[in-house]
Amino acid sequence: MDLCHPEPAELSSGETEELQRIKWHRKQLLEDIQKLKDEIADVFAQIDCFESAEESRMAQKEKELCIGRKKFNMDPAKGIQYFIEHKLLTPDVQDIARFLYKGEGLNKTAIGTYLGERDPINLQVLQAFVDCHEFANLNLVQALRVVKTKWESV
Repeated sequence: MDLCHPEPAELSSGETEELQRIKWHRKQLLEDIQKLKDEIADVFAQIDCFESAEESRMAQKEKELCIGRKKFNMDPAKGIQYFIEHKLLTPDVQDIARFLYKGEGLNKTAIGTYLGERDPINLQVLQAFVDCHEFANLNLVQALRVVKTKWESV
């Protein structure tokens, strides 16, 4: 007698019923496994979609940053306006000052032009910009060297 595949004639009616229940449960388990496989495949497809969307958003943001830098370097006020409109920068003077202090991809002359404007907002940004520098325990000459060194490296 083969225990894995017994002949139906060799089984009692109780054993036959038990075998049918086992086969039915096996079939249900296989169907459940297939459903789980399908669900997992769907989840992976969604993850791929989210990753593609995120990559697209990052590429769009980088494109907007590039455009904003070009605008800023041509006309600093319009460049800052562009950054704010595209939510790459907030209108907060501290945020603008930190952005200018980092100076990533920005022309130094354009930064100076923006900070040199006599508009009240520009003056506030200038003050916040100066506050970004660390001048504690420095005399005037040392402080100027810090500024010179910082702007030579940008």
